[in-house]
Amino acid sequence: MSSLTLDLGRFVADLSLRQIPSEGCDTARRGMADCFGVLIAGSRDPEVALVDRELGHASGAALASLIPSGARRSVETAALVNGIAAHILDYDDVSLDGHPSAVLVPAILAQAEASGSSGVEMLTAYIAGFEVWAELLERQPVPLHRKGWHPSAVLGPIASAAACAKLRGLDAKGVSTAMAIAASMSAGLVANFGSMTKSFQVGRAGQSGLIAARLAQAGLTASLDALEHPAGLLMALSVAGDAELDRPFDAARKEWHIVGHGLSIKRYPICYATHRSIDAALDLVERHDLSPEQVERIHVLTGRTQMLMLRNNRPQTGLEAKFSMQFAMAAALCARHVGLAELTDAFVKRPDVQAIFPRVALTGTDAIKEGSNFAPADEVEITTTKGQTFKSGPVEYAKGSHERPLSREQLWDKFADCLGEGFSADRKSRAFENLMSLDRLNGAGDLVSPVQ
Repeated sequence: MSSLTLDLGRFVADLSLRQIPSEGCDTARRGMADCFGVLIAGSRDPEVALVDRELGHASGAALASLIPSGARRSVETAALVNGIAAHILDYDDVSLDGHPSAVLVPAILAQAEASGSSGVEMLTAYIAGFEVWAELLERQPVPLHRKGWHPSAVLGPIASAAACAKLRGLDAKGVSTAMAIAASMSAGLVANFGSMTKSFQVGRAGQSGLIAARLAQAGLTASLDALEHPAGLLMALSVAGDAELDRPFDAARKEWHIVGHGLSIKRYPICYATHRSIDAALDLVERHDLSPEQVERIHVLTGRTQMLMLRNNRPQTGLEAKFSMQFAMAAALCARHVGLAELTDAFVKRPDVQAIFPRVALTGTDAIKEGSNFAPADEVEITTTKGQTFKSGPVEYAKGSHERPLSREQLWDKFADCLGEGFSADRKSRAFENLMSLDRLNGAGDLVSPVQ
């Protein structure tokens, strides 16, 4: 039996920024910058106000800020509310079968603000959490989505615990204890996709890790084999004992997952399971100048695991539409754009958009791309009312993916758009530059203050 919980604890406690490849640091900076912008865009959503109204005034020292308002809350509440804001639009980055930045960044910002942590410490904590998440995911050969688990909400608490324990300066045993506590706080279901609870799951994951690190430092005990024990987290998530409990972890020989997996930055504020198909559909619509009345049928070949996530065939709200391939194709055809303006109730209910839904047919494949939860590729075929058929061919990587990354200029454009008209160009620029040079900053206050 491996000692995974203790081994990961030692890795996190000993980790320093100079050990991490420069490419990994660059990826982390981009992820934190993108998440910060998306968080501000999401902060305007009514769900964020709802949760803050109901839970935001719990007892506890107000040591952390809501972003971008600057309203003071307890550290735990700030992690939760900012985490919900980071994920509510489903515009945050993707990796490790989930959304690492939306879990890690709000928790790190809240903990760092309270702890007075430096930019170097925040960047190191992010990468520590990312690596822990990846190590746990590798030990689950059957995708968690297929079992009904939401990976961000199940593995995210342990990753957040590692990051926050790192910021608190815990030793190896302390980090291991924090992760073991967080393992008992893991939960989240695919069945709640398309509802407010999906983003609540993500916010709660970050908050749970922060709470676990706090309790570990205070002396709460936990089993130091809680991850790999035959009755531990990995086995509990498994089907018929498929978890790889004995896979060793050697920090000295490890591959850097943040380099190998990277981050995929979203171009569309909709479930990532649709992005390759949207790229394909937009290309066909623009190349052949197609209009809705010309289209008889749209056929999408995608993965069965993706189809599990895309549960809404006839969405009626913007939130439901985020998990609908039918909507993704309708928006591509009717608006030739899939952005924040299209993910509104008013657009979803437009008669021309609703009319496309019955014309979209999906075929699923069980094949899975190596190292991914998705099919090897997505394909879109559009048939016109005149009998013409246009085929996209296989799309293996979405625009903005780790393999087809956004340029710095494109990342800035998304960031500036997310902040919107409420911020001056100078304030947007300062915030972006601070995030992209995170390890030069004195502390989290340098990130929060430019946007207040």
